[in-house]
Amino acid sequence: MWKVGMSEEVGKALHAVVDRVNQAAARRPKTLPAVPPRLVAVSKTKPPDMVIEAYRKGHRNFGENYVNELVNKASNPQILESCPEIEWHFIGHLQKNNVNKLLGVPNLFMVETVDSAKLADKVNSSWQRLGAASTQKLKIMVQINTSGEESKHGLPPGETVNTVKHILSKCSALHFSGLMTIGRYGYDLADGPNPDFQALLSRRQEVCASLQLPLEDVELSMGMSTDFEHAIEVGSTNVRVGSTIFGNRDYPNTPTPSPERKSKVPTEEAAKKMERLTVTEQ
Repeated sequence: MWKVGMSEEVGKALHAVVDRVNQAAARRPKTLPAVPPRLVAVSKTKPPDMVIEAYRKGHRNFGENYVNELVNKASNPQILESCPEIEWHFIGHLQKNNVNKLLGVPNLFMVETVDSAKLADKVNSSWQRLGAASTQKLKIMVQINTSGEESKHGLPPGETVNTVKHILSKCSALHFSGLMTIGRYGYDLADGPNPDFQALLSRRQEVCASLQLPLEDVELSMGMSTDFEHAIEVGSTNVRVGSTIFGNRDYPNTPTPSPERKSKVPTEEAAKKMERLTVTEQ
């Protein structure tokens, strides 16, 4: 339930995260492209009032993981009236049967999770049918599964160049904006730079060299609440931060285990399901 006191909390948390983003950007090596990082505030499971409050504090980029939740929020009358310049990012797994629904979202700014040439073709043709391509190409990113985990979506790294080449040559309604990854959850920076972030940096280098694209024109979307500062320091231009701004999320449809089950070790399947819920919180 939204409370008046939350208004001040959202504003303070947002301001603190923006400061941390700017400080991390200032620590980046001068050899990296000087692209100011974009902060995407992930409002998953949070009420429209929180989105409106962050917008009132000057924020414009917001992200959602699920198509239905994004459709509902973006079409909310209060948000439509109060947030005319909002820019929505879709950052969850996109199934082809949900493409048309997603592309009808008001103020859709970017789809960050195109993970195959076939999905790119579907998004491209749907955007053309909507007639939007005649005025503006749809910004998309290609998602790469840098950690190789079965619980993660995304292209195998080795398919990156060919997929981007396909988009550039065959998908005239799309604007290739960059590469995106989620990466392995809970990586300890004491072990050195995050290898998933390094892998995405390498894929960008490969794409730019192979397709003759300027590095500064290919964004990198990597980094979430727990690691966005490190991600920016190594080159991220787009970070997805949710709980650090809006607070921990509630999942009302998740059953509470009985006392006797709480002490039991979860099955492998349950553990993988819990990891998927955790890593997509951004």
